[in-house]
Amino acid sequence: MLYDTNPFPEADADRHAIWEMLVSRDIEAFVTSDWSLVQDDFAADRFFGVHGHFLSNPDSWRLSFPTLDAYRDEWLRQSKETADIVFAEPLREALFRVTNMRDIDINGDRALVHKKFDGTLERANGETERLNWQTLYFCSLIDERWKITGFVGYIPHPLSKNG
Repeated sequence: MLYDTNPFPEADADRHAIWEMLVSRDIEAFVTSDWSLVQDDFAADRFFGVHGHFLSNPDSWRLSFPTLDAYRDEWLRQSKETADIVFAEPLREALFRVTNMRDIDINGDRALVHKKFDGTLERANGETERLNWQTLYFCSLIDERWKITGFVGYIPHPLSKNG
């Protein structure tokens, strides 16, 4: 299976574009530590991000990214930290393999997008890194282009065993 292939046909233009933004472009930017590839994917004037701290209790979630600049700085920190790790397989391919984003709920000019990370990355030294969390993205169609207006991220996947 080609993990980097968009699962949404071009005829489903909105979902296709959202997948390209939140999976393909995001992974490419992350592995190259190049924020400029994704900076225009955000509506900076209304953006905010909630950090779930990998905890299922929403009372523990925090508004850690009140601005896009705050999120950008953390994203770049994580990207550069990851770049220092030697993996047993190419990081780009590994991230595509562990990423699932098939649930995109669109209502008018708004979208709720479910992005999940579920799998392991093998390090060259034999250690494994488990990725198992999800992010809910809020997107809006602005000037005929989908933009990220916020997210609730770093939450457990699955969130609960009852859901």
